[in-house]
Amino acid sequence: MLRALFTDLLIQNQVSCHFAFTELTTGNLHYRLTDEAASAGFIYRHIGETMNLFGYFFGFPPDVPNTTMGKTDTGQGEDLAESRRLIEKGYALLQTIIEQTSDSDWQNVIETPFFGTVTRARLFAHVLYHTAYHAGQIGLTLKKGRSSH
Repeated sequence: MLRALFTDLLIQNQVSCHFAFTELTTGNLHYRLTDEAASAGFIYRHIGETMNLFGYFFGFPPDVPNTTMGKTDTGQGEDLAESRRLIEKGYALLQTIIEQTSDSDWQNVIETPFFGTVTRARLFAHVLYHTAYHAGQIGLTLKKGRSSH
């Protein structure tokens, strides 16, 4: 039962984020809302990295380096193909987590440095929220931002 529910939530996240993600091009990766704000490309890469880095808490050690979390935008998001690969890999990881988590395991607790002790379900929900939140930032940046070049 929960597997179907979490799969539906994951699919809806993909649908909701699709517009912003597919509107990114090599021509607009540099767009920023302000000179101090992160670029759309940086935010996109951050989403992909974070999706994969959160795998650690679910027993999937990441093989993706953190170049964005807690970092300043210095051009980390300039490789659109690599960022897309990270997003695809992140969604595949989230699907694997769903498939390998039993209904009862969703209530098991995980110790995190961000939120303290939370259930697996709550942390999974946060990953989806984080992805959608930043997809919204990308959408706004592409619509209202300007090139930093």
